[in-house]
Amino acid sequence: MRGRINAGLIVGGVLVGLVVAAALVSFVWTPHDPTLVDAARKLQEPGGGYPLGADKFGRDTFSQLMVGARTTLYVGIVAVGIAAVIGAPLGIVAGMTGHGWLSELVMRVNDLVFAFPALLLAVMLGAVYGAGTLTAMIAIGVATVPAFARVARAATLQVMVTDYIMAARAAGRTRRAIAVRHVLPNISSVLIVQASVSFAIAILAEAALSFLGFGTRPPIPSWGRMLQESQELLFSTPRLALWPGAAIALAVLGFNLLGDGLRDYLDPKLRRIRAER
Repeated sequence: MRGRINAGLIVGGVLVGLVVAAALVSFVWTPHDPTLVDAARKLQEPGGGYPLGADKFGRDTFSQLMVGARTTLYVGIVAVGIAAVIGAPLGIVAGMTGHGWLSELVMRVNDLVFAFPALLLAVMLGAVYGAGTLTAMIAIGVATVPAFARVARAATLQVMVTDYIMAARAAGRTRRAIAVRHVLPNISSVLIVQASVSFAIAILAEAALSFLGFGTRPPIPSWGRMLQESQELLFSTPRLALWPGAAIALAVLGFNLLGDGLRDYLDPKLRRIRAER
C-alpha cells in the first residue's frame, strides 16, 4: 500500500520537471548560441531578445542556463548511476552475509572511501587525467558509493529476517537468486529515494567543481562556472550570479523535496508516524 501524494512530492516534481524540460528543449532550441561571444552585447541588460541579459562576454544568460541544465543532469545521472551500480550490490552482499567478515570488510572499505570527498577525488583525478566533465562524474560517483552501500545494507538486513526469505532458503534457492528475486525488489524503493537525494548532492558537487575549475570545461555552459565568471562583477552586476545561483538552489531543492516526498509515498508507515506527531 502506498501513501498519499503530498505537497513536497508535487513541488519537488514540478521543480525537477522544469529543469528536465529546460535541458530537453536546449537540444533543439535556445534563444541564442550559448557559446557565441558578442562584444557588442557585453553586460547587456534584460530585453531586446535577451530575456535575462548577457554576461561579460556578451553570451546570452538564458541560453547558458538552459544548456547548463543539460550539463547538470548529465553529470548527475552518470554520477548517481556509478554510485548505484557499485554501491547497491556491495550493500546487498554485506547485508546478506549479516555481520560476518565479508560484511565488515565491505563496510570498512566503504568508510575509507567515505573519507575522501568528491572535491579531493576530483583534484587527484584531475592531476592525473586532466580536469573535465568525465573527471567530475567519476569523482562524484565514487564519493557517493558509500551512501548507497550503507542504505542497501541496512535495508537488506531487514529483508533477510522475513518469512519469505526463509522460505526461499528452504526451497534451495541460491544466494544470487534470492538477491535478484527477493532482496532487490524489496529495497528498490529505498534506493530510489537515495538516488533522488544523491542527485541533489551531485548537482552541488558539480557546481562546486566547475566553480573551482575541476569540472566542466569551457566552452560548455555550466552553472558553477557561470558563478565563477560572475564573481568579479558581483557588486556591479549581481544578476550574473543571481540566475545560476537560483538555478542551482531550485534544482537542489527540487530533488530534495522529491526524495523526501518519495520516502513518504513509498513508506506509508513513516507518513502515519509523522501525521501522529
